[in-house]
Amino acid sequence: MRVAVFSTKPYDRQFLEVGNAAAGFPHDLAFLEARLSVETAPLAAGSGAVCAFVNDCLDRLVLERLAVLGIKLVVLRSAGFNNVDLLAADALKLPVARVPAYSPQAIAEHTLALILSLDRKIHKAYARVREGNFSLEGLLGFDLNGRKVGIVGTGKIGAVVARILNGFGCHILACDPTANAEIVAMGGIYVELDALLAASDIITLHCPLLPETRHIIDSRAVARMKRGVMLINTSRGGVIDTQAMIDGLKTGVIGYLGLDVYEEEDGLFFENLSQDVIQDDIFARLLTFPNVLVTGHQGFFTGEALTAIAAATIENLSSFEGTGVAAHQIAPVRS
Repeated sequence: MRVAVFSTKPYDRQFLEVGNAAAGFPHDLAFLEARLSVETAPLAAGSGAVCAFVNDCLDRLVLERLAVLGIKLVVLRSAGFNNVDLLAADALKLPVARVPAYSPQAIAEHTLALILSLDRKIHKAYARVREGNFSLEGLLGFDLNGRKVGIVGTGKIGAVVARILNGFGCHILACDPTANAEIVAMGGIYVELDALLAASDIITLHCPLLPETRHIIDSRAVARMKRGVMLINTSRGGVIDTQAMIDGLKTGVIGYLGLDVYEEEDGLFFENLSQDVIQDDIFARLLTFPNVLVTGHQGFFTGEALTAIAAATIENLSSFEGTGVAAHQIAPVRS
């Protein structure tokens, strides 16, 4: 099968080529640097499938153009699929497949990296030492042991985060429509979101972006938090209202903010903009706070995770070509 692979970087090509070769019956992968959009959809002409990433646009108009081009399958190199209009895909009889899980450890460990870096001011200490400044003023941290950590979303990633934090001696509070037995077994307590917000010293988000979770952390949620709380988001940018975060930082309610995702990251993340002026004023304001640490959606970026993503992507393509159904096809959504 010829596959138009959008939003590719050198590392995508490297891992997908290895995974494709290992499949035995390799597909014809056409690597494209362009993001998938209405304007770039014609680049998929002649392909049987498209392979898209988290910031590619797969709304109704794009899907209609892909269908006209004869595309038979959309394969996502991600677990999340909030960038896909599933109702439109279903109406067009265009199946969509994803990578259901690749390395929860990768994102969970990045979450801890953000927590520890913010707590112990590692990013500030690194810059100081490079300049010959070995003063400890302003670098005071706190022990994680004994702290209450609220985990919003306790699926595979949230469970690994809980396991690691349990090892630090943290008290785990959890919020999820479905309780995870592993978290209960380690002594974690499930509470409603408002109770978690009010009691937690650290809050970390691991929920999918759905209509009911969009801006789940807004100004109302911030008002319920402990003063000086640490907030971490490595899930999807849209689960928090960025302006509410800025307001919370200005008042001191949010004492630390660690982000690996941003609700308007399309056009920012995964690109080298070091020679450009950032045009997003809200994002630029966020970067001015000394207690904010932002990474560019790199939580998934480990060799193990990229290997697993490539393998699942090729598996989806091969399964669809052989049986007409992708291995990890997303169930149709009915209106």
